[in-house]
Formats: sequence, C-alpha cells, structure tokens
Amino acid sequence: MKKSMLALAVLGAFAGAAQAQSSVTIYGIVDTGVVYTSKAVNATGTGTGSKFGINSGIMQGSRIGFKGAEDLGGGLKAVFNLETGFKNDTGALDDSKTSNTLFRRKSVVGLAGNFGTVLLGRNTDYADVISSYTSVGDFFGVTGAVGHNLDRLEGTRTNNAITYTTNSIAGFTGNLMYGFGEQAGQTSAGQAFNIGGKYDNGPLGLGLNYYQSKQGATPADTSILVGTTGAGDVTQSGNSAFKVLTLAASYQFGAARVYGNYSRVKQDLNTGSPTALASKTLASANKVDIYEIGTAYSLTPSLKLLGAVTHSRADFNSSAKGKLTQISLGTDYFLSKRTDLYAFVANIRASDMANSGVFGDATGNAAIGGADASQTAVAVGIRHKF
Repeated sequence: MKKSMLALAVLGAFAGAAQAQSSVTIYGIVDTGVVYTSKAVNATGTGTGSKFGINSGIMQGSRIGFKGAEDLGGGLKAVFNLETGFKNDTGALDDSKTSNTLFRRKSVVGLAGNFGTVLLGRNTDYADVISSYTSVGDFFGVTGAVGHNLDRLEGTRTNNAITYTTNSIAGFTGNLMYGFGEQAGQTSAGQAFNIGGKYDNGPLGLGLNYYQSKQGATPADTSILVGTTGAGDVTQSGNSAFKVLTLAASYQFGAARVYGNYSRVKQDLNTGSPTALASKTLASANKVDIYEIGTAYSLTPSLKLLGAVTHSRADFNSSAKGKLTQISLGTDYFLSKRTDLYAFVANIRASDMANSGVFGDATGNAAIGGADASQTAVAVGIRHKF
C-alpha cells in the first residue's frame, strides 16, 4: 500500500511538472449581427433594392483557435498556433479561396526566446499587428470595402512562410517574413515577403509595413489564388502581383484615441484599361492611395463612441481615376470583458468608379449599366470572445 501511494505521489509530481512547463489554450470569437443596406443589386441583377440579413463576422471574423507553449529551459519555448474561421450564421467554414483548408486563418509552429520568435507555416504579415492603430482596431470589417480589404490592414495570409519577430527593444518591435512559392525551376515565382515594425511609447503608437508578392503556380500570397482551386496564375509566374506600403499613427489624448494612416497599393498585373463604370473597381485598379483619419472616445469604461473617414483614390491604366469615400460612425458597449454589443452606420460614396458597397453588396453591375453613387448600411450585433 505504501509503495502504491509512493508511486502515485511520484507520478503526480511528474504530471504537475509537465503541466507547469507546457500549456494549451482554446480560444475564439463568435460575432453576428443584423445588417441593412440601402442599395444592393437584386437577385435578377436588373436593379437595386434594400437588403436585410444576418451577417457573421461584422466586427471580427468568427473563429476558433488553439495555441500553446512548452518551456524547454534556458528561456527557450516551443510555440504553436492553429486557427480556423467559420460563418456562424450558416455554420460553414469561412474559406473562399480553397475548399479543403481547415486552419485557414493561421497554422504555425516555432521557437521563442531571448532572440525573439521564429515561426514556420501559414501566417499573417505584420499589417495584422499595426492595424490596431487604424479603424480596423474599432470598426474591423466595416471599413474593409472602402479600402482596407485592398491594403489588407488585417494581414495577408501567407503560405509556406518563415516569420521572425523581435522582442520589444525600448518600445520597438520588428518583423520579417518570407513566403516560398515552391515552384521548381523558378525560385522567384509565387514568393512573398514582408518587413514591418511598430513603436509604442506611452500614448503614442507608430507602425510601418511593406508587403510584396508575385504570382505563380502555388503563390504564397493566398489573396492572389485563382478561383477556389488553390492554384495560381501560371502564365504570370514570377511577375509582381501586389505591393503595399502602410504608415499608421495613433495617439491617446485622455479618453480619446486619435489616429491616421496612409497606404499605397500597386497591382502590376492589372494592365487592362476598364472604361465601363461597373468595371472600374479597386480590385481592377493599377494604383490606389488610401487615406484615413478617425477617433475612438471612451464615454465610460464600458462605452466607446467611434468615428472614421476613409478615402481611396484609384488610378486605372486607361488614365481614368476614381474615388471612394466612406464616413463610419459607431458605438461599442461592453457588457463584460468578453461580450460587447455594437451598432454602426456607414455611408460609402463613389465618384467615377463602381461603388463596392459597405459590406460588399455592390450597387451596380454591367447589366444595370453602372453603379449608384451612394449607399448607406446599418449593422447591430453582438460579439463574444472565449
């Protein structure tokens, strides 16, 4: 009996030590709301009308993830992060580019220590980090269609990537990423790389990020995959497809956070010259400049008032130019640290180009012969983090 008790005590000690040295966390976000848009292309594609719906991921994409760390001694840790997205209004996986990607949002493993962190796998570039200095930190997807889906301020998911992030040094953190195109005989085809950094000093936050990718059979940049096959454009292998430089700044004045940011996007593969209004979109532009100013005011510790103006100027190879401007207003009320209620109203206006719509519900197409100049959207919803 004494031997059995001793054996159980020894096993318990080992189990306790193992538990202390490693940890796994399950986390997630469920975000859903009711959305109204004033003008959206109808089901027959012959006109526009009001639209009501239940949307998943209005503020943040609904997701579930697993992350963990194991203490290897000497300040060294093994770390991993797996994260998948889903649409909780339908229960479907949130995967528009491929049909078999389980951990679409993130799938990395690596080492962390006094040298920083090195991760291998599918990761997002550093724009995902500095987006907290922009409207993405408050409005998230609400300001996506007017420009942030294009400059990818929520990060570009990059396959076959190696990422290095420094530890904070006097408030500065740097980041490097390289995504392999994995195309035999043509090393540069499909490759992507990123360099970024941020500086935090009390109320001041500054961010800088540059991301560039090339087309190929298996491009690292998942945003330039063709259709839902997971393949790239082989005819454009090795050609630069996407370049974006982003500068962001944020300052906390007491209860108010004020921010501004600028992005320049170049899409070198867009060599066409669209002339029809409905064809002149941000996605078809050769160059786009995106400007933004905004504020978040904490009326109480639980209630924030939000406002932002986002403006995009698009250049097309036809020498034509177009503009999109969106004014976004909102409020965010926290019932607890993990659950909040939100309400947004946004108006997006187009000039000499197609109106994408606040939530991607375009206001025109080729059949209609153009696009309405203005659309207003209202969203009310709930977000829960676990």
